[in-house]
Amino acid sequence: MKILVTGAAGFIGFHLSKRFLERGDEVVGLDSLNDYYDVNLKKARLSQLEGQPKFRFVKLDLADREGMAQLFAREKFQRVMNLAAQAGVRYSIENPHAYVDSNVVGFVNLLEGCRHHSVEHLVFASSSSVYGLNTKMPFSVHHNVDHPISLYAATKKANELMAHTYAHLYGLSTTGLRFFTVYGPWGRPDMALFKFTKAILEDQPIDIYNHGQMRRDFTYIDDIVEGVVRVLDKIPESNTMWSSDAPDPSTSPARYRLYNIGNNNPVELMHYIETLEKALGKTAKKNMLPMQAGDVPATYADVDDLEREVAFKPQTSIEDGIGRFVNWYKRYHGLDLS
Repeated sequence: MKILVTGAAGFIGFHLSKRFLERGDEVVGLDSLNDYYDVNLKKARLSQLEGQPKFRFVKLDLADREGMAQLFAREKFQRVMNLAAQAGVRYSIENPHAYVDSNVVGFVNLLEGCRHHSVEHLVFASSSSVYGLNTKMPFSVHHNVDHPISLYAATKKANELMAHTYAHLYGLSTTGLRFFTVYGPWGRPDMALFKFTKAILEDQPIDIYNHGQMRRDFTYIDDIVEGVVRVLDKIPESNTMWSSDAPDPSTSPARYRLYNIGNNNPVELMHYIETLEKALGKTAKKNMLPMQAGDVPATYADVDDLEREVAFKPQTSIEDGIGRFVNWYKRYHGLDLS
């Protein structure tokens, strides 16, 4: 298939583009290469993709309405995987306009491109952050999620609503994926595992929020990629049993679907850090801090729908995942692997 992957120089977009190319798809990778984090890391990811005969890179911002319209008119994509977004919960508190430009304005431009050029299936990245003030565990796509606690989460919930509108009005098949704390090789420097690893190796203290009383459904990148590929290949059907008297948020009479992709096994943050310390052979200096604005104490994904409908459930252990990340980190930075 001919697939547009937005955010192709990003963490998940890079891995996903690589997987599509390996199975023989044609991939157009779009990225704005903004400087939210080290652009050299983004370029290093891209260098793994460029030169492959079925990959082409387009430097473009989703918020560029004319550029996006021209791209869709020119390329005639069959499927679209949207991973381009301004990421980060804490950064959204400091820079709200960046999130609206990328995650809302940019997403409208993407929806319009899909609508006008007969895209068979749009899959887009949502986030576990949409669960906000919800405390019922595990988090289910069948739960109401009307109480986000960061602008980032609000923009992701907005994406879900916007996608449903286009599915209903224009018959655009759309699927949203709520990712749960993705980690692994080539990961983002602003995420905990990358920051912790860098600090520990440099004998710097690591910041531990909520005094370590946190649990996260850490999900390894290979599991995310496998789940995404299976979902992209499965165009959603309308739910003929859907009831307006008791509306299910995850399905619709339109061709629209939501899934969680998480490890379904939340891990205590302190255990996560202990596992990293073992992999590095060094003990972290710990700076215990209160909870940060916009953060939640725990995440835990119900993945029953994903398992039932695309026959997949993430299963990489924290020990294996962190070990693979540490090996990549040392190789990437030219450190001693012994």
